[in-house]
This record gives sequence, C-alpha cells and structure tokens, in this order.
Amino acid sequence: MGPKVQQKTKEQKLAAALAGGKSKKKKWNKGKMREKLNAKILFDEDTLTRFNTEVPKMKLITPAGLIERMKITGSLARAALKQMEADGHITLVQGHHKQMIYTRNTGGD
Repeated sequence: MGPKVQQKTKEQKLAAALAGGKSKKKKWNKGKMREKLNAKILFDEDTLTRFNTEVPKMKLITPAGLIERMKITGSLARAALKQMEADGHITLVQGHHKQMIYTRNTGGD
C-alpha cells in the first residue's frame, strides 16, 4: 500500500465547494440574428397608389415579390392580389395554396 494522503478539513472542503461554481456559463449561440422587418399590415395612401400603378405593369407577380418591394405582410399581399385579379387587372397563371403566380394582362386577352 502507498503512503496515506492527508485528508482535507471540513472548512477546506466547504471553501473548495463554494469556489468551484464561479466560472461563467458557456454561451452556445454565437450566430448572427436576422433583423426583423417592420412590414405594413394595412395600405396607406402612398403604398396603395404604388401598388395600383406598379403591379399591373409587372411581368411576374407573386406575394413574395410584393412583400419585398412594398414592405407589406404576406396576408395583405395575398388579399390585394386576389382583389386585383377579381377586378381584371392581372391574370392568374398558376394557383396553389402555397404559391400563387400572376402576370399582367396583355392586349391579346
């Protein structure tokens, strides 16, 4: 058997236990946060006039494209495109519940 190891006193054990938890917690998230877009939920005067003039001239019209250009929400873009189609300003090319694709009305239709 090897030599006996000197055992610590209760005070030394207590001091070691209290000193052990002083290190900083590891932070796992070091990724960059994406900036949140402050999109409009209703049309104001400027946005509505821009929408009514620009959209009928666009070749490819999708809700995602309108969200990017006009800085509006997706539900507002979908509703506005449905209304514009009902009025006869644009034509539905491909309809799906996830992605609607419209185009401008040409003179031949």
